[in-house]
Amino acid sequence: MRVISLLPGATDTLVALGGASLLVGVSHSCDHAATAGLPRVTSSPVDAAASSAAIDAAVREIAASGRPMYALDRDRIRTLHPDLIVTQSLCDVCAVSESEVRHLAASLDPPPRVLALAGGTVDALLDDVLALGAATGLADEAEELVAGLRRRMRIVHETLKAARAPRPRVAVVEWTDPLFASGHWVPDQVLRAGGLDVLAAPGEHSRVLTHRQLLEAAPQLVVVAPCGFALDRAADEAERLVRDLPSLAAGQVWALDAATLTSRPGPRVVAGIETLARLFVPTLFTPLAPGTARRIA
Repeated sequence: MRVISLLPGATDTLVALGGASLLVGVSHSCDHAATAGLPRVTSSPVDAAASSAAIDAAVREIAASGRPMYALDRDRIRTLHPDLIVTQSLCDVCAVSESEVRHLAASLDPPPRVLALAGGTVDALLDDVLALGAATGLADEAEELVAGLRRRMRIVHETLKAARAPRPRVAVVEWTDPLFASGHWVPDQVLRAGGLDVLAAPGEHSRVLTHRQLLEAAPQLVVVAPCGFALDRAADEAERLVRDLPSLAAGQVWALDAATLTSRPGPRVVAGIETLARLFVPTLFTPLAPGTARRIA
């Protein structure tokens, strides 16, 4: 089977299932070491190194113009002769739109199957793992992977339950300029890690937030996890947010490696739960792994 993955999370999942050799092409955002040297079949006009405000402005301008947020390299995809293209149907800002992928697939001869992942909660993401396993002939491996991920989440839950750990009030910031509250599976991660998300419920879309709304939510712990940002960049954003809202420093403010732990749907969301649990109740768990989170205030 020849697979093109247009999602970093799907790529991570396929590699975790032992299916790296099935990949013949990936998106420009896929950064797993196993994808080194593979053709990149997407691109984006948005400068990912720009400021948060500039990225937001560029995304809004593209959306208003009706232009696609991502470009597909149709000629390259055609030469790769995929049997399966994996995309998503959850967010047009995060990856190529499902409709565009299906339109391209229909033009190929023979047309490949399109698998659109749409998990908006942790359980739904695990269902996506099973769906990808079934589509690639790796169903047994997917069931084993999901069982292992559920086992790890159960350890977190049982540890918190045994200690009768109180749930801290948590706010997860997905973007800082403008301010966005995290949605989709992130509130679910917070809940499973022992926190109470004061801004969103599992499965809800991320939403724009005012500074006043953030403060009125009275979080005891703020996690700054800008979508797609690694730890150092998240820390810069968190420091700027504390400068703008110095009263946040009355509680705890943490920066998180969002690129790995929260904004990438796939097996790594469980590592995100484990990391958040270490922030919320550090006395119950092993120390933070290097590069995962940093306290700002």
